Amino acid sequence: MKSNRKIVLLFSALLAFGAAGTANAVGCMSGAVVGGVAGHYAGHHGVAGAVGGCIVGHHLAKKKAQEKKEAKLRAQQAQVQ
Repeated sequence: MKSNRKIVLLFSALLAFGAAGTANAVGCMSGAVVGGVAGHYAGHHGVAGAVGGCIVGHHLAKKKAQEKKEAKLRAQQAQVQ
């Protein structure tokens, strides 16, 4: 029963975080879900996995957005020349 309570609290916190700052939550939600599930099955550490997954997911999304921005800038520069 405690496990279910932790999952409900985790998802409630994630939803509140996502509603409060959508721009900062990019990648966090999906990373948290994957990390939480992995942590749960790796020894009932779902919350720790969710936090780690959120951090990694946000980092990867930020990196992908930066790469996309750079590619767009290179494409614009190529059109000018």
